[in-house]
Amino acid sequence: MYLMYYLDESGNRVYTLKKLDPSGKPTMSAHPARFSPEDRYSKERIIMKSRYSLLMTQKPSPVY
Repeated sequence: MYLMYYLDESGNRVYTLKKLDPSGKPTMSAHPARFSPEDRYSKERIIMKSRYSLLMTQKPSPVY
């Protein structure tokens, strides 16, 4: 079984082991994506993200 979560009315994460939330929508995985240091295409992904201004360093800092 995998740990899953869904967002409640106020936007908080609610963790569960079920595949559907109470409203019937699918839940999301609470585990991070797998990472491989031998990733052949990371350079191309970084180039594409920088081209379309999707890198975190290209976005304005959040206001707290």
